[in-house]
Amino acid sequence: MEEEKGPKMYANTAHNIYNENNVSIESPAKLVEMLYEGVLRFNAQAKKAIKDKNIEKKVYWLNRSIAIVNELRSILDFKGGDVAAYLDGLYDYQLKLLFDAMIEDESAKLDESTNVFKELLAAWRETTDVA
Repeated sequence: MEEEKGPKMYANTAHNIYNENNVSIESPAKLVEMLYEGVLRFNAQAKKAIKDKNIEKKVYWLNRSIAIVNELRSILDFKGGDVAAYLDGLYDYQLKLLFDAMIEDESAKLDESTNVFKELLAAWRETTDVA
């Protein structure tokens, strides 16, 4: 029962923050899905920029990914159980990977982050039935 509560509480918090910014979204669960998709999209753009040796675009796209991960961390509801604490640590590590990818032009670290977010997206869709 506690595990079911975690994702729903997390999604509701995300939805409330999004609504405070005057943006309409069909559901809190859909918002989290969109944030995960955004990280994947921006990571792909950053990887292309690294390959093309385009520093300006690399920094731009990685900063967008980093902003989303920071947003995901800010909406965690720690009253919902252990899931939030786990995700906080996971997001913190993803930020480290993204910063390292930016500083070191390291596609492998970007790939590691992308793989984690692919898994998070799949798990989120499975738990929330938003897909």
